[in-house]
Order: sequence, then C-alpha cells, then structure tokens
Amino acid sequence: MVTAFILPWRGQAAGPAPINLRSAASFAVLATATTTTTGGGIINGNVGLSPAGSQGIPPGQINGTIYNGGPIAAQAEVDLNSAIIAASPAQLPGGIDVGDELGAHTLVAGVYQSPSGSYGITSVDLTLAGGPNDVWVFQMASTLTVEVGRKVILTGGAQAANVFWQVGSSATLNTSSVFEGTIMAYASVTMDATSTLDGRALVQTGAVTFNGTGGSLPVPTVPYFRDISHTSPTSTTLILAAPTNVLLTVQSSPDLSSWTTISTNIPVTNGWMFIDTAPQTGPDRFYRAFSAQ
Repeated sequence: MVTAFILPWRGQAAGPAPINLRSAASFAVLATATTTTTGGGIINGNVGLSPAGSQGIPPGQINGTIYNGGPIAAQAEVDLNSAIIAASPAQLPGGIDVGDELGAHTLVAGVYQSPSGSYGITSVDLTLAGGPNDVWVFQMASTLTVEVGRKVILTGGAQAANVFWQVGSSATLNTSSVFEGTIMAYASVTMDATSTLDGRALVQTGAVTFNGTGGSLPVPTVPYFRDISHTSPTSTTLILAAPTNVLLTVQSSPDLSSWTTISTNIPVTNGWMFIDTAPQTGPDRFYRAFSAQ
C-alpha cells in the first residue's frame, strides 16, 4: 500500500545560500581558549573546546555532549574557519550598507556589511522580515554589541537557523538582550546575565562566556521521514525533514540488522528528497536517517 502525503509548498528563498557550518552546526558553544559560566540557562546542543583546556560549563547545564579536545571538536573548528571565510566579503561581496546601527531597521533577507566594521543594536530593536527559507548574513570586521534589553525580532516565518553573524573580533550580548542566529566570532562571545541566544556562539581563536539565563540555545532537529513511496518496482522515493547545513546520512536494511549507507548529503532546505534505485533483494526494505549532531 502506498500512502500519499500533501507536503507544504515552499516559496523561493531570498538572500544568499545558507552558510554551510558542516560539523560545527551541532555545537551550541565552540571555543579554543576557554568556556565559562557563572550559572546560566540550559544549553541545548554540544559544547566544544579545541585544543583541550578550561571547559567551565558544567555537564548539568548542557543538553548535549561536551568535547574538551579531541578530533570532533578539532574538526568543528576547521569547519568553523571555512564557514567564516564563506560568509566573508571576499566570498559574499556587495553587502548592503544600512549604517552601523541596526536598531530601528526592518531588514529583508540579504547580505549586509558594516561600513565602519562594527554593528550595534542599541536603543531600538532590529526586525528581520522574511520567510522560513530566507537567509541573512551580517558582516563586520570588528565588533557586535547588543545593548541591555534590545532584541532581534523575527517575523513572517524567518528562522534563527538562517541568520549568520560574521564578527571580526568580539560579540557582546548585554543583560536581558534577546538574540537570533549563529554568531561566528574571531575572538570571543560574551553573554551577560539573563540574555537569550536562539542560535550558536562559535569562536575561532578565543573564549565563550555563557551567563545567559533568559532562555536556552535550540535543541538540534532530529531528521524524520515525511513520506516513503514506491514510484516504480525498482525505485523508492524518500522525502525527509532534516536539519539544514548539517551532514545527513541515509541507510537501508533488508532485516533491521545490517545497514548500508545509500546517501550522504548536506541539505540546504528542510525538505529533502532521495530516490533509492538499488535492487531490492527481499520482500521488505527499511530505512533510517541521522545527522552529524
């Protein structure tokens, strides 16, 4: 029996392609010098430090895995470096100039570049307006500062997973601020008390200080099958919902015991399709999928 599903229509995405974080996407916090906290909220995601050093965020505060040194954290740092380059003006030139103060703006998807090298959200909130697949990239050669109580507001279905901040030195989220997106900073990310980050704090050469208590970083999405249908006697179409910009592995099995990888991919949208045309050797075939999180 073939079950048909009506899938949601997705309009054309605006802005650049999402920045491919590769293995760094599974980390909510990633640093090279130290990770510290004075008692913030729960971090939903992995915490990494490479090379191994002073990892000061306690396990009870982390809904994920701690990698203090080792090959996984090291690879994440390599992938973060690649992502920072991919988000840079050299790779994404022509960034829009709306000034150094982002507060009071309502910005559609696109690439934005600070004219002085620093961005601030100081006296008024910033609004990002767009659809669920639209992408924003903010480029600054120096600092990012979000003042006390200021917010990044998403409207129209915009997703924090599609907002990227390329910071040339340090980012500071002051007390009670609310922030959206992935921060990719060269030197440091500091979250003051009761600040909230719906995204990631990733640092290339320095430290992450997580004192935020106003919320938690997002739980990584688990891939699942939206539909599996036989489109011909030798062809099966799989449609999956999966995290974007993260390595996805799809496997098949005739008996739920021995599994064979049939596809690896890094989806750039949440809905992803794969057609399995491998010969079926028995009456049944089972599928599973997992992401590198």
